[in-house]
Amino acid sequence: MLMLNPAASSKGQPLAPIIALIGCDGSGKSTLTADLTRILGEKRPVMACYLGLGSGDLGRRIGHLPLIGPLLERVLTKKAKTTRSPGQKIPGPVTALVVYGFSLLRYSRFRKMQRARQEGFTIVTDRYPQTEIPGICDGPGLSAARPGDRFVAALARSERSLYEKMARVWPSLIIKLEVDPQTAHSRKPDHDQAMLEAKVKAVDRLTFGGAHVVSVDARAPYEDVLKRVIDLCSKTLG
Repeated sequence: MLMLNPAASSKGQPLAPIIALIGCDGSGKSTLTADLTRILGEKRPVMACYLGLGSGDLGRRIGHLPLIGPLLERVLTKKAKTTRSPGQKIPGPVTALVVYGFSLLRYSRFRKMQRARQEGFTIVTDRYPQTEIPGICDGPGLSAARPGDRFVAALARSERSLYEKMARVWPSLIIKLEVDPQTAHSRKPDHDQAMLEAKVKAVDRLTFGGAHVVSVDARAPYEDVLKRVIDLCSKTLG
């Protein structure tokens, strides 16, 4: 796969660096993103960028709605799980459109991030899109299961194209926050244990096509993790 130089635009103009934080839910991405943005921002213009879908949090919020909430959450969770499962069939065009809509929102945030880089903002991202593992860990949502009909297949191809565009842009540094499923679940008890186990395994397999990836033990005390991440960023940013 052709990857773009993270330090230069297509016109040869300098682009500000990207620091990407990836990891399973419960690895500390959001907290580290906020603290890293604040600390790095003392010396340079920095912008935090969330590049996840947000669909899981939305489903959990729906589950807290009175009366119908829990039922809706179960239905949505079942459809989402089917969509992410290799060999299964995507449950209809409505589900596919919802997944595609979330991917469009992610792509919109990605383009906003790129514009900020052109303006000189160093970027710190919570998550980063990838094409290596579909259906999980910020991979294309419609590429894991079977599409079922031509319309859904067309959506899947279009979505895959969006992810390929995003994945061609290498961050200057990808920090892989490693955590075991038990620790992740202790920090995120409202998350499904089996899904956390799948995400931990998937994160371990991600290479981002050869980008600069450094693993950090996110099970350590938070102060130690933050110090390690700051040191890595300092070496990368100079």
